Amino acid sequence: MKWTLPNILTVGRLLAAPGVAVMFLYFTRPYADWLALLLFVSAAATDWLDGYLARLWKQESKFGAMLDPIADKAMVVIALVVLTGYSGMNPWLILPATVILFREVFVSGLREFLGADSGRLKVTKLAKWKTTAQMVAIATLFLGTGLDYLAKGRAPRAGEGDIPTGAGLADLATHVGLALIWVAAILTAVTGWDYFRKSLPYLRDER
Repeated sequence: MKWTLPNILTVGRLLAAPGVAVMFLYFTRPYADWLALLLFVSAAATDWLDGYLARLWKQESKFGAMLDPIADKAMVVIALVVLTGYSGMNPWLILPATVILFREVFVSGLREFLGADSGRLKVTKLAKWKTTAQMVAIATLFLGTGLDYLAKGRAPRAGEGDIPTGAGLADLATHVGLALIWVAAILTAVTGWDYFRKSLPYLRDER
């Protein structure tokens, strides 16, 4: 494996995945939320950049092709686990998160079972949109948790009543994030079914 810049960015994205959870171990909130958001967005940006640079500089490699989807899945799975925990186990988040986690595990297991034939399950444009939707939704939800914790932690000023400043923005970010995660879950389910359908000829015993 050559340590080209695209491969370094991919490895960095993989290492950033557990870093999102680590932010909540070593920092108090809402700083942990902001740092997790910054780390997640920075890592998500490399998902596009590493592929672009690899194609531009003709540095595509088997290592990068193997690690890139693993890094994406690690980022999404770990971030969703953190968000479901810090969102008070909101059922409107748990259900789409479950769909996403199930699909990622299922497709990964399917690729492993197919072995040499797994290369026929190529990443589709819809799957790329799925990944983009997941990352945008997760970033928006992190923004919502940070704003919400910040708003609840500040005492209201004179004339503000019982509603802390920023609560409206927190609610807006959270609702937008939840809407996006549902869109991402639907795309995730559709692409999962598409991969399963394409794999059926290789799952039949008589083949």
